[in-house]
This record gives sequence, C-alpha cells and structure tokens, in this order.
Amino acid sequence: MNKKERFLSVLANRPVDYVPVAFFHHFISENEWFRGMVDEAAFEKNIEGHRIARAKFDPDVIKVMNDSLMIMPVDMSFVKSAADLRKIDPPQKGSAFFEKSKELTERVLEIYADSEAPKYVTGFSPIMILRMGLGEAMGTDGKPRTLVLLEDDPDSFVEGLRIIGESIKELDEVLIRECGADGVYFSVNNQSHFIPDELYAKYVSPVEQDVIAHANTLSDINLLHICGYAGKANNLQLFRDYEAPGINWAVHAEGVSLSEGKKMFGGKAVFGGFEQATVIYTGTREEIERFTYGILDEAGQVGVMIGADCTVPTDIDDERLDWVREACKKYAASH
Repeated sequence: MNKKERFLSVLANRPVDYVPVAFFHHFISENEWFRGMVDEAAFEKNIEGHRIARAKFDPDVIKVMNDSLMIMPVDMSFVKSAADLRKIDPPQKGSAFFEKSKELTERVLEIYADSEAPKYVTGFSPIMILRMGLGEAMGTDGKPRTLVLLEDDPDSFVEGLRIIGESIKELDEVLIRECGADGVYFSVNNQSHFIPDELYAKYVSPVEQDVIAHANTLSDINLLHICGYAGKANNLQLFRDYEAPGINWAVHAEGVSLSEGKKMFGGKAVFGGFEQATVIYTGTREEIERFTYGILDEAGQVGVMIGADCTVPTDIDDERLDWVREACKKYAASH
C-alpha cells in the first residue's frame, strides 16, 4: 500500500498493512503566531519548517501548518453590542489575508509535491474566529463577553457567526480548488463548557455544520479535530453529528479512548492516542513502542490512525514520530 491507499483504507474502515500515523506540530514559536502579515521572517520560517521536518520524517498525513497566519483576523474593535456583529467584515477572496494564505499553502504543498500522502489545510470554526476577534480566544475571568453577546441577542450573534462562516467557505474553496489541497482539517472546541452546551448546540453547532457541509462539497476526506488539551475537555456529544469521515479528540483530556470514541461517533475512523508532551516527547524508543502497542491493543488496526491529543511540542525531534510508525509496522507483523 502507498500512503494514499493506506489512508483511504483507514477512512473506509478497511484492513491496512500497518496503521499510519498522523502527528502535527507548529514550526514557529507562539509569540510568532499570527504575525505572518507583518513579519516576513516569521512567515518564511513557518514555511521552511516543513522542509526541515520532512528531512527527518516523511508524514503519512500532511497538514499545512499556517502558524504565522492561523486564525482569520476579523476587526471587532467597534463591537459594543451583539447587533454590531451584523456589521463585521471578514477577509474575502483577493484580500491580503487570502493572498498570503494562498502563498503559504502553495509553497508548503510544493515541499510535499512528490508525496502521495493526503495533504490538508487547517480550518478554524467561526466561533473560534469570533472569540479571537473579541480577544477571548484563550478564555477570560468571569463571564465571557462572547457569552454575554450571545445571551443578549442570539439572532445577531448567529448572524455574525454566519458572516464569518461564509468567508471560511470562500477560503476553503481557494485552498482546495486553486492550491490543490486534498481536504480541510477542521478545528472546533468548546473547552471547559466556555459556552453552555445547550447554547452551543442551539446556536453555534448549526453554523459549524454548515461550514463542514460546504467543505464536503469540495472534498470527501475532510477531518474533524475536537481541540482539547492540558485538562481542557469538551463535551464530545456536541460533535457527534458533524459529518466528517475521520475524527480526532484529546483522548487524555476527555477521558475517552479511541475505541470508545469510535463507538460514540458511529464507527467513523478515529486517530490520536498520545498525550502531546509526555511519552511522545520525553520517552525512550522502547517506551514509545510500548505505548503504541497499548493504543493498538485497545483500538485495533482497522479505522484507526495513531496521533496525539493536539499538536506535539514545536521542538520535538521528528525522528520520534518515525519511532511510532516503526512500532506500528512491527505490531502489524506480529498480530
């Protein structure tokens, strides 16, 4: 099997010669994130990081890490009430952000042009972009302003999400149809019940599902990442009906194993298993092999990829990712 055949077999819940791995990490430091529009050095470092990493580990699943651009910038400095969210103006096709995103994606994909592995772009949900615009991406003390706006005027709040969603759809079209990406790695989260689950399900989920439905018209192999880490868990039930053939969540933050999650998500392909910065980052090769074997013992080898709760540390030795893949090969040969 080549990498594409193996990956498609995983999504289809067909047997594979060995379980592939899907690990991702950033390429620039956190204080350089989002600075690609104003800091060319950070932008270039972001791109070249992929080339340096590939020299050590040729991925089974490729993800364009857009660290220097990341979450779409939307000016919300004027927002005083929820009604103001109806006036937000996210970037559109032809904007500087779209053009820079296109450049980054095309240049990274060129680094992997000779690889048959599936190639993904990163997408963030409308609520994550809205929270970032309001300055609440990482949460706040007390009652979040995001929640205040939602409770004050749900219709205006949802319209703001919808406006952002339309821009996300347009960006997905550019990155898939024009740049040649194979699919979207769509990131969602409601960590620690930032928005009460019943409100999230009623007002936020329909917009997210609409964005995913549009992405599914562009590709049939989009992946869903339910972002949880460092004890910040989600209610996975919120995302059970999201239509993506492959699902990743924070096994350790959520306390839901791969096999349990596979049942929860109706038998869809799943991936993960490692915490971000424990054994994969600090363990010996033997410890990593044992941990990999434990994941495969628990989850099996059909409809499964090995990965992490979220991105592994930026400074990880990429050779460690190959240790996991070699462990998967060794496990397959003996089981």
